[in-house]
Amino acid sequence: MSSRRSRSRQSGGSSEITDAQITDLISKLQQLIPELHASRSNKVSATKVLQETCNYIKNLHREVDDLSDRLSQLLASTDSNSAQAAIIRSLLM
Repeated sequence: MSSRRSRSRQSGGSSEITDAQITDLISKLQQLIPELHASRSNKVSATKVLQETCNYIKNLHREVDDLSDRLSQLLASTDSNSAQAAIIRSLLM
C-alpha cells in the first residue's frame, strides 16, 4: 500500500479508495485520451496514462487560449454594433 494512502487512512479520512477503484479510474482515463484510446494495446501503465492525461489537458488549455485570442481579434476587428458582433456575443452567453 502506498504511504500516501496509508497516511490518509491514519488521518481518519473518510474517502478511502481501493486499488480496484484506482485501476478502474485509470482505465476510464485511458479511454478518454485519444492517443491512448487509439492504441490497441490495453497494457498501458498507470504512469503513462497519467502523463498522457496531463499532456492532453495542457494541449486543451493551449487550444482554449488560442481560440480566445482569435475571438478577441475577431471582436476587435468588427464594429461593436454590427450584426456579426451581436451574433458572436449571443453565442458567448
